[in-house]
Amino acid sequence: MKAATAMCSGIGAMIALWALGCGQTGAQGETGGREIALPSPDTAGGMSLTETLAKRRSVREFAPDSLTLEQISQLAWAAQGITEPNRGLRTAPSAGATYPLELYLLTKDGIFHYVPQGHKLVQLGEVDRRGELAQAALGQASVAGAALDIVIAGVFSRTEAKYRGRARQYVYIEAGHVGQSIHLQAVALGLGSVSVGAFRDQAVSEVLGLAEEETPLYIIPVGKKAG
Repeated sequence: MKAATAMCSGIGAMIALWALGCGQTGAQGETGGREIALPSPDTAGGMSLTETLAKRRSVREFAPDSLTLEQISQLAWAAQGITEPNRGLRTAPSAGATYPLELYLLTKDGIFHYVPQGHKLVQLGEVDRRGELAQAALGQASVAGAALDIVIAGVFSRTEAKYRGRARQYVYIEAGHVGQSIHLQAVALGLGSVSVGAFRDQAVSEVLGLAEEETPLYIIPVGKKAG
């Protein structure tokens, strides 16, 4: 299996090798497509934190290359992966462990929802929607040109149940934690990324097919640096 993994590039190949079934349920409570198990993340070694901090820069121009299976897995884990299975704790801190965030990945192979439990993806669509997402982001070329667009959405009600009026601030803070983890992981993988906050919320929701209670908070294009 290791040898096959090394030969993969992009989620299209991942579907062929790791598809576990159909009829799974996405974050919206609707039936999704294939459930795709991701390879285990690397949790030891690699570039030092101080080096990733020093090297992090916003990158807006990307090469056309797809990301490998391992890269996609590592980025998703860095964002919302479970680090303590017994308690369900994740890579980013969450107020009261309410975990209000949902992670969506857009590639040329479609839209995918990351499920931290089991470290897997559920395919929600097979159409490349990155161009439409770019239009929802006011035509930003980095969104259309990146191999992977990561969209962080928030469900405020999960945190409001415990923190009421303070909840929205906590959710935005958590999205910032997750975003920084993605950026630093991208650097450690030799990739580029950029923060995108300028977009039309409703348009992004329509591209992803988000449920009414889900609010898009953050778009992060990721890919190999051009040139």
